[in-house]
Amino acid sequence: MSQVLRILDANANRAREAMRVMEDAARFGLDHLSLSCELKQLRHDLAGALSSLGNLPLYRDTPGDVGTQVTTATEGQRADLAEVVIAAGKRLSEALRSLEEFSKTLPNFSSGAIEQLRYRGYRLEQKLNAAFGADVMPQWRLCVLLSENLCPGGDWLCVAQAIVTAGVDCIQLREKALDSGEFLQRAKVLVDLCHSHEVGLIVNDRPDVALACGADGVHLGQTDLPLGAVRQMVGPSMILGQSTSCMAEAQNALTEGADYCGLGPMFPTTTKHKKTIVGPTYLKQYLAQPRALPHLAIGGITPENLPTLVQAGVQGIAVSSVVCQASDPGQMVQQLLSYWPD
Repeated sequence: MSQVLRILDANANRAREAMRVMEDAARFGLDHLSLSCELKQLRHDLAGALSSLGNLPLYRDTPGDVGTQVTTATEGQRADLAEVVIAAGKRLSEALRSLEEFSKTLPNFSSGAIEQLRYRGYRLEQKLNAAFGADVMPQWRLCVLLSENLCPGGDWLCVAQAIVTAGVDCIQLREKALDSGEFLQRAKVLVDLCHSHEVGLIVNDRPDVALACGADGVHLGQTDLPLGAVRQMVGPSMILGQSTSCMAEAQNALTEGADYCGLGPMFPTTTKHKKTIVGPTYLKQYLAQPRALPHLAIGGITPENLPTLVQAGVQGIAVSSVVCQASDPGQMVQQLLSYWPD
């Protein structure tokens, strides 16, 4: 029993120390109130979960710990705050896992509480890493939202073939009217087409379809499933994007684990009616953030008004009708891409 309690004490210390590092990073490195509060609460809840075990430090034996002299070369090196946060997050998840497993050997102690803390720790680790820009995805230049009703004669496949050949970075499949089975079949066709040209495929609104077809990611609107819940569903590797129209929404997307933000609408559009046109002003606000995620400006973008966004600093755009309805979709893609010469 004393051996187990010694292990629990060591890992409780590791977990608390990791949470304190993460909390300080959120508090002083990001000035992020809600994230620092969540981390502080997690620390207090861990103490509460272990309180029934009594005074764990009584089982501590630092002089006799054979592991105190075991180190690696990288432990003494951190390039920046992001690396500090990554290391602390890994330490937290490892410590909570060890606490959960060894506590299962104790009578009259429920390891379920530790398990729930571990899940919360995973989520907070992900939020904090995202806020510090760890593992940020590449910045796309051009994404085309593909909808059958916008394509001449409904020939979505012809348009898709033309634009992947022309050099589009990503296609977002957006079909509100298709039933789930047909939507999935179309997504599978597009996955094969896009990946054969090293183009990303994002599924609009439907994380279930994105998982089933092997898409690269899913894009969410503000009224779709919560981003955090979708992240839990699809895992850490799938790309998640979210539409935003103000800085509060952008900040929430960052902390909830988005990989990129849609920004808009930039200009009036007939594809999707919006009461408010946030325009290039919002783009400039977004780009002024010190840790802005990759972005795709969207809404009524054409070759005629794109220079305004380029002047504001835009690095990526998402378009729909201007490409899908063009007499030559591939040529239109090339014209839009010409604003970002290789």
